[in-house]
Amino acid sequence: MSRSLLFLSFAFSITLFGFFLCQYSPPPQHQILNLWRTEDLALYNGTYDDESPILLSVLGSVFDVTNGRSHYGPGGNYHHFVGKDASRAFASGNFTGDGLTDSLHGLSSLEVKSVVDWRDFYSRRYIYAGKPTMYLKGVEAKAAIGAQLLEKQRKEEAKLPDCNSRWSQQEGAEKPLEIALTGKMRRRCACFKDEELAEPGLELYQDCDYLSKVCRVG
Repeated sequence: MSRSLLFLSFAFSITLFGFFLCQYSPPPQHQILNLWRTEDLALYNGTYDDESPILLSVLGSVFDVTNGRSHYGPGGNYHHFVGKDASRAFASGNFTGDGLTDSLHGLSSLEVKSVVDWRDFYSRRYIYAGKPTMYLKGVEAKAAIGAQLLEKQRKEEAKLPDCNSRWSQQEGAEKPLEIALTGKMRRRCACFKDEELAEPGLELYQDCDYLSKVCRVG
């Protein structure tokens, strides 16, 4: 008799804050080889006058985002990012108080990679206006580990069919489950064969019978 077991699982979810993706034409690149001090960068937040550039820093790389003044200037949705390096917020989503810091301490490799991705986004779309420090090498090394973990995740998910797989006499039964993998969590349903059910971190779907052939979930 065939059985269908419905389980919960979790997988990576890297949230890149899509609401920052404003449609700007890439500006001509120029390099101002400045090493910005925190107090100097704070003067370029768009609140002092309408003539000064608006600057934003990610991982020590400073970008001129003046072309996006309606978004980054006073009253704009992303004004909290300018005049400072708030790299951590690009991964944490904490856009207030202590969340607006350049410290990446305690972030996972995947989270650091997401910050590097944002740095690359700004480098493609805005004028580069500052020189990164040696600290960036360590950050990029950790981001490379995050990229490796994401590739591993993709390979693991490719092995596991989605929950809409069905049992047939020729192929036998496959169990829709989800597995716990490292990194940030989101729910994901996948199918396992009998011999794979010993995987750690499995949990039955709520209100689904262990031996049921079909289980409807909300």
